[in-house]
Amino acid sequence: MSENSKIEWTDHTFNSWECCQKVGPGCDHCYAETRNARFAGGTPINWGPGAPRRRTSAANWRKPLLWNAQHDEFFATHGRRQRVFCASLADVFDNEVDPLWRRDLFELIERTPNLNWLLLTKRIGNVSDMVARARSRDWLAGRDNVWLGATVVNQAEADRDIPKLLAVPARVRFLSMEPLLGPVSFEGMFAGSDWRDHTNALEALDWMIVGGESGHGARPMHPDWARSLRDQCASAEVPFFFKQWGEWAPGSNPSRQPMDRVGKKAAGRELDGRVHDDFPETILHT
Repeated sequence: MSENSKIEWTDHTFNSWECCQKVGPGCDHCYAETRNARFAGGTPINWGPGAPRRRTSAANWRKPLLWNAQHDEFFATHGRRQRVFCASLADVFDNEVDPLWRRDLFELIERTPNLNWLLLTKRIGNVSDMVARARSRDWLAGRDNVWLGATVVNQAEADRDIPKLLAVPARVRFLSMEPLLGPVSFEGMFAGSDWRDHTNALEALDWMIVGGESGHGARPMHPDWARSLRDQCASAEVPFFFKQWGEWAPGSNPSRQPMDRVGKKAAGRELDGRVHDDFPETILHT
């Protein structure tokens, strides 16, 4: 599925800069921080409050222009635009990033209309103001090649951040629930702030990604948490993408031990014997 990425739901990953800091429990075992430390002699020099943010090279910034130019060939084979995940080693809406870098990124997005850009953030509350400062408040609403996503890992984050995501007028809005650290229910969660708007918040979303945690110290994702989200998506007719179990898989004796640590490769991607690779149908072929 992926062209230039190991992440199953995208074709390419693009990092305009490398940097971040932990903002919630999903960040506890950050793979990007571990990677940064490995390449910096054991200490993550681009991570944490006040740490320098590192902009990537001009050559790296030219890659999306090349992918954009390859659209006709890709579309002829796959019948859709290429998907670009930005950013796997940072957060586009990080408070400590130079605002001019974000402006440059948005200009690059404008110059690559043949790519669908997936902007996934753990700081969804920053989006409206940062977009308004870099372009205009309705810029996302006018971009049909930008998908805006929020990472939520438990019910507390869902209650706090999903309303913020739905308040942003983006063409496509999605959730990444990875690593899923607890059960999440959308019951009683409505899409609008007006008491008369009784649309279930899940029905107002375009896509959901669910996955467990991998790497050192990975925490298990109970199968019932993933099943519940799958079933809620089915009921709301929202595309559901099950990315991985992570290090833990459903146990061979669920009544005694619901999860076994078997490793990411052995755990695989099947949920109850099926791979879920659903994408937003309304924009799949654009």
